[in-house]
Amino acid sequence: MTRSTARSLAFAPAAPKLGDVLEFMRVIWALDHALQRASKRMTRTIGVTGPQRLVIRIVARFPGITAGQIAQLLYVHPSTLTGILKRLQRQGLVQRRSDPRDHRRAFLGITETGRQIDATGAGTVEAAVERVMSRTPAARIESVRHVLMDLAASLAQD
Repeated sequence: MTRSTARSLAFAPAAPKLGDVLEFMRVIWALDHALQRASKRMTRTIGVTGPQRLVIRIVARFPGITAGQIAQLLYVHPSTLTGILKRLQRQGLVQRRSDPRDHRRAFLGITETGRQIDATGAGTVEAAVERVMSRTPAARIESVRHVLMDLAASLAQD
């Protein structure tokens, strides 16, 4: 730490006491901001956003999956996913194959270019998540996951 940094920290006002709820919300917003920044960085470095890469990863693991199934997995409205899928198709990363029995339905698959994005690891949100999870006890991860799922469910009801 430089003298200048130490000096400015010495004169910095103490962080206000926010209380449990506001402190938890502050951390969630910090995470959201970090996810948005990482997603923009991923666009510059690997050509897709964080959500687009997540869709690519899912399609690569479940060839023939439908858009509706992905929307359910990701807890997003199908119209939100439609935009992501259209961009991925335009980029030649994901392909659609119509269901021969029901042309309103399509099965999704990954292209060779999409496979390259799927294989990319460095500089992704997933890499950061893996780093943190690798040094965090499984019980703690499970506890956090439950709290976040409960919060998501509560927000969905409001």
